[in-house]
Parts: sequence; structure tokens; C-alpha cells
Amino acid sequence: MESGTVGKEKNVFSMNNLPSKVLHEPRLDTILMIEKTILDSDDYPTRMELWRRLPRKVQYQTFGRILDYFEASGKIACDGKKIIYAGVNNPKLEALIRSSVRIR
Repeated sequence: MESGTVGKEKNVFSMNNLPSKVLHEPRLDTILMIEKTILDSDDYPTRMELWRRLPRKVQYQTFGRILDYFEASGKIACDGKKIIYAGVNNPKLEALIRSSVRIR
């Protein structure tokens, strides 16, 4: 560990490539809980709506970090405000693709 660091802090790069300090990583059960909540949503929620719908409380910073991971890995897409699940097994996305007009 370098001198001047505290505990288990790590330098990581967020979506905008600015280094930030992380004290811990999200647990797998938390990541899966958020993914399941996105999948079970009837509509496309905003970040705040999704955060409030979670069955268990999660710090907003942890929640944001998980959403950044989902976006970087291609599981979700954000169109400004709404969160759209773009991962495998999304019946809403499959229906949208089937009903869309094909462009040559």
C-alpha cells in the first residue's frame, strides 16, 4: 500500500474517467437486487424512482456505482432520465424491437 492512503481505498476511474476514491465494492447480492428491480419494473424508472423502489436500503453512492457498472457493461442504457434495461431476457425490449420499423 502506498504511503498516504487510508485503509483499503482504491483509485478507480468512473464513467467520466476522473479518478475517485472507493472504500469498498458493492456486494453481489446488492447488484443482483438492483438488476431484479429494474427487470421487474412495469415502466422505465428514473434513477431516483428506482432507488426508492428497492426492497432493501442502499446508499445512493453505492447505487450510483452499480448503475455506472451496468451502463459500462451494456446492461442498461440511460436516455437522459429514464433507465432502460438492455441486457439479455428483456421482454419489453424484444417487443419494442419486433414492433419497430426496420431502416435499410
